[in-house]
Amino acid sequence: MSIPEPHGAVYGRVLVKVSGEALMGNEAFGLHWPTIENIAQDLVEARATGAEIAVVVGGGNILRGASVAGQGLDRATADHMGMLATVMNALALEKAVEKAGVPARTLSAIPMPTICEPYARQTASRHLARGRIVLLAGGTGNPYFTTDTGAVLRAAELECDAVMKATNVDGVYTADPKRDPSAQRYDRLTHDEALAKDLKVMDAAAFALAREAKLPIVVFSIREPGAIAAALRGEGRATTVAP
Repeated sequence: MSIPEPHGAVYGRVLVKVSGEALMGNEAFGLHWPTIENIAQDLVEARATGAEIAVVVGGGNILRGASVAGQGLDRATADHMGMLATVMNALALEKAVEKAGVPARTLSAIPMPTICEPYARQTASRHLARGRIVLLAGGTGNPYFTTDTGAVLRAAELECDAVMKATNVDGVYTADPKRDPSAQRYDRLTHDEALAKDLKVMDAAAFALAREAKLPIVVFSIREPGAIAAALRGEGRATTVAP
């Protein structure tokens, strides 16, 4: 896989993990279209660096399976409902990306061929090679796994060079910066250091898989315009967790 010329992306193919909550903007629930358009524009700018872009989006702005399990629902059913929420989010983001002038495709791990393409590794890889932004929905297709785990799994399957974890915080800190003003941000960590320090980069299953696959994780804030492209170029404020 070729790396773009200088001033392009540090990584040739990446998977961007976007939380469902990021799509809410300042709303308490659901979708905030101007925010979705801003994220889509960031993805388009990231693609312009020369990188191939896959995206896994969460569903927490609509329904988080773990939060409703036990309220008359078993965990498997609740998680499947949460997976359907990720499909809705991916479809919205797909349309926003295409409105911004770049082709996009949604592929779901839960087959629903009248709405979007079923996920298959070869299909997703072909879309990426053709310059399309690929939205990967439906989690892993199985209950009990978070979208963080689904993101790392898809990144490993698609031979991505890194997982770009877009959050509300500009990196990994020694403590929660919202609660501890003295918290310090790490510029770079190894997987082993993050585990030893018990830093909450991702949930345990996702992080263990990233460590095994030797996948770098770049943690940055999605709140700044152009943040995804900046992170791809190795610029801006971020923490890189790498082997």
